[in-house]
Amino acid sequence: MEKATFNITGMSCSACQSRIEKAVAALSGITLVNVNLLKNTMQVSFDPKQLSPQEIINTVKQVGYDATYSSMPKANNDTDANTKNSLTTAQQMVKKRLIISCLFAVPLFYLAMGHMLGLPIPAFLSQSTTIFSYAFTQFLLTLPVLVVNINYYKNGFKALFAGAPNMNSLIAIGSGSAMIYSIYILYKIGIALEKSDLKMANHLAMQLYFESAAMILTLITAGKYIEVGVKEKTSTAMTNLMNLMPKTAVIIDGGKEKVIHCDDIAIGDSLVIKSGDSIPVDGIIINGSGLIDQSSLTGESIPLEKQVGDQVMSASINQSGYFVMRVTKVGEATTLAQIIRLVDEATSSKPPIAKLADKISGIFVPMVILIAVIAMMTWLILGASLEFALSIAIAILVISCPCALGLATPTAIMVGAGKGATQGVLFKSATAIQTTQQIDTVILDKTGTITEGKPQVTDILCTEIIDPATLLFIAASLEKLSPHPIAQAIITAFTQHKKGYGEVFDYQTIPGQGISGFIEHQQYVIGNLTLMRQRQITINTELQQQANAMALAGKTVLFIANTTYLLGLIAVADVIKVTSRQAIAELTRMGIDVHMFTGDNNLTASAIQKQVDIKQVSAELLPQDKALLIRQLQQQGKKVAMIGDGINDAPALASADIGMAIGAGSDIAIESADIVLIKSDLLDAVTAIQLSKAVMRNIRQNLFWAFFYNIISIPLAAGVFYHFWHITLNPMIAAMAMSLSSVSIIINALRLHLFKPQRHLADQHALNISALNSELENRALTQEVIRMKKQIYIEGMSCQHCCQRVKKALDTIPGVTEVEIDLTTNIATVKFNQGVTTESLTTAITNAGYDVIKIQ
Repeated sequence: MEKATFNITGMSCSACQSRIEKAVAALSGITLVNVNLLKNTMQVSFDPKQLSPQEIINTVKQVGYDATYSSMPKANNDTDANTKNSLTTAQQMVKKRLIISCLFAVPLFYLAMGHMLGLPIPAFLSQSTTIFSYAFTQFLLTLPVLVVNINYYKNGFKALFAGAPNMNSLIAIGSGSAMIYSIYILYKIGIALEKSDLKMANHLAMQLYFESAAMILTLITAGKYIEVGVKEKTSTAMTNLMNLMPKTAVIIDGGKEKVIHCDDIAIGDSLVIKSGDSIPVDGIIINGSGLIDQSSLTGESIPLEKQVGDQVMSASINQSGYFVMRVTKVGEATTLAQIIRLVDEATSSKPPIAKLADKISGIFVPMVILIAVIAMMTWLILGASLEFALSIAIAILVISCPCALGLATPTAIMVGAGKGATQGVLFKSATAIQTTQQIDTVILDKTGTITEGKPQVTDILCTEIIDPATLLFIAASLEKLSPHPIAQAIITAFTQHKKGYGEVFDYQTIPGQGISGFIEHQQYVIGNLTLMRQRQITINTELQQQANAMALAGKTVLFIANTTYLLGLIAVADVIKVTSRQAIAELTRMGIDVHMFTGDNNLTASAIQKQVDIKQVSAELLPQDKALLIRQLQQQGKKVAMIGDGINDAPALASADIGMAIGAGSDIAIESADIVLIKSDLLDAVTAIQLSKAVMRNIRQNLFWAFFYNIISIPLAAGVFYHFWHITLNPMIAAMAMSLSSVSIIINALRLHLFKPQRHLADQHALNISALNSELENRALTQEVIRMKKQIYIEGMSCQHCCQRVKKALDTIPGVTEVEIDLTTNIATVKFNQGVTTESLTTAITNAGYDVIKIQ
């Protein structure tokens, strides 16, 4: 199948949209067709073996409209300019027509209605002998208005004769009827004057409808001008994204910097990004660093520090710093281009709720024409004048425009999808927007969704014979030679402190247990408890207890030792994302059931469950198991959303009613999902649901007012209330009301720009996680995570004064944090968090005048 986008001209209402969709959908080889009234585009999926783009264009032309072959929006400057200027150009054309229309319609209105308001009329037109000049002047003032707005007649009658009447047809019939009737009256005035029947001529002059014909066209054009202007604002989110692309970039060519056009950038090129520059394509930093502002793409308000090896995205801004990046993605593959494509596809598709308006629009205009004819004939039968009956028919035709129905859904979808993009939430279709608001069950993957997805060092524990800096140095030097993921966590923790590795000799891998090697003629081993026991390394009780506690918390514990002594241990774990707990709490508060599905073991799953306070967990699942459990929930009547990031999540994402892919996840997961969470933040899933509810609420409001407007306006225009309260509508008022109805629908949709995600729960746990992660990332090598404890047996203490002397002596040792002395047992319990040795403890007590029996 092939996808194609076409630009459509001549559409004016949802009846046009419905007619084109019906005609194109009837072609052989068409699988999907979506016409967007707001953007004047049509997206088609078709079989190129059965159908060509030109045949599709010919079909559109056959039903009275023009079409040209287009393509998906691209993130380059030429397309940006075209996209940005298309609506602006249309507005300028409408503005020109409006100015000319007003130049002639305003004096015409004054001439026709001024005397009713007591306003002076030029003497050469106000005399009874100049009745024909008065009427003919109105005719002349009307002609330029008709000429500049001739498209209403061309398109309107073209559609009418093609059997698909639209808004232009209603306007053409209404204003055209007023014009023809007025010309008929003009001839009758001439005949009356020829017979010298001034009374009849004056009477006929009051039945002219030239001003109605001209003012209908002028007011409709004024409404279109406002409508096009407001439409332009609905696409500001995508336009702003597209404008983020710089025109040029600085490339390193032959060791020299060279300025090239962004279209000439190729994968593998090295680009120079200076402070204040916008990043043109995706890539990886290979030299230098920068403070990157990604707010325009991800909504993150705080710039991120990027170092060598970090990825950078197109359209991000380097606020400070200097770096060289290697290009990894260009053109349609860049992050910006993918965002633009997804937003465009979402705004070009239709949610199921739009089908109701489409069905009604398809039969609406013919029904309006029939109602106008019936109303006119009814009033004539009841004895009303032709003038009154004609006024009724014209008012019905003009006020019943289905524009509001056609704009109700696409305006809200476009604004909502654009707003989602600025919030870091990409809806891939309008159906996804509608379905998301129905979600009552959310399934979360663990690794990479609730957790960061990559191991990090969480704890460092040392014995008294080594300090944390040296322990981490030994561990990183050995692990640098290991391909294991846990090794990368230790290396990352060490490289943050910008110190060199030790040279390792005789490196060995001990299968299932750990690694070993020599550093400066000393052998070290890193591994699990089994390796320590095999090497007959003694582990003191306190360290063993803490290691057990870490294991129960889902952490992986690595023991580090030399040939004789245990030096310490390092714990590594896949840490919880800062906002995961708060996001789960927010979802629960919204009445949504939250489950965690993971392929990890029960012990790790249980530890994560406690940390994020999630009620329902299923562990040790295969990818097909996740999809099966989702289908079981759906069979219970649940609307299920699945949030995941890995290839193994793709079946579950596809099975769920809504699949949400973490933005940092695999391409397969993103392709399988309906929504992409760019920032890889679970709170954005909450935002997606809230935004979906806001968009659908806006669509329902728009549809309600569109239907309500027509339900009230048509009977009012038909004169249903005339016999009760003498209320009817002048055709000019009807034209104004029709224009305002469309504008009000768009303005209501624009309120979605004010949408802000609601956060009802302040999660202190998330703040604690944030503080801990920040500490782990920025920890200096001289810091230690936990405190060691020793018990010192002392001889010579006999009173509390002795206890105070010993306590004071121990407190002066750097690194000692707490001292407790029990006089009854003569034991001092000392806690410390630095590399405090037994020698320093013994020396301090001896200098205070007491003897140390033993330390343990």
